[in-house]
Amino acid sequence: MPFETGSELGAQAPLIVGLGGTLRPQSSTERVIRLVLDNASSLGARTLQFTGGELNLPHYAPETTERTNEASQLIEALRDADAVVIGSPGYHGGISGLVKNALDYTEDLSRDARVYLDMMPVGCIATGAGWQGANGTLVALRAVTHSLRGWPTPMGIAVNTAEPVFDADGKCLNAGLTSQAKIMAEQILRFLRRARAEDWGANS
Repeated sequence: MPFETGSELGAQAPLIVGLGGTLRPQSSTERVIRLVLDNASSLGARTLQFTGGELNLPHYAPETTERTNEASQLIEALRDADAVVIGSPGYHGGISGLVKNALDYTEDLSRDARVYLDMMPVGCIATGAGWQGANGTLVALRAVTHSLRGWPTPMGIAVNTAEPVFDADGKCLNAGLTSQAKIMAEQILRFLRRARAEDWGANS
């Protein structure tokens, strides 16, 4: 089941959905996403995280409307989301097949009133055993976000997992990464607050 955190603001609090990782539990990618979501939660957001195991979905097939329960959960979460955090390991210079396939399911949102991730802030995170793979994958994630009409946050996070990142208990060992995760969460919440203020002004 997706990992969820609440907020004292209840349903009024913005919902931030995180997705990504690998089939290895507690992967570095999954932990970095969690780091951002934890910061967002501390700022008053609700969060919901789909890890690698929950993204192990059948290949997306646009010609059929049949969806597994797991795929339907992901689609409905993205439909309800106010913001998204996407993380992928760098596989051969690009997004992993697991994460890309999950993102392909957003085609089910193409006929919604809010198409795809339209006007949503999207935090992009890439990991790799070297800077070249991580940076290349981050660029690819930002390009996919643009194609889905989302707004990539100014702060994008690339992590070189060849260097120590987390200890055995999952604590972040990299002060720079800790700071970047906090900044990304703050940028997402700042974007949402301004968007809500503009909506309120337009409807008043």
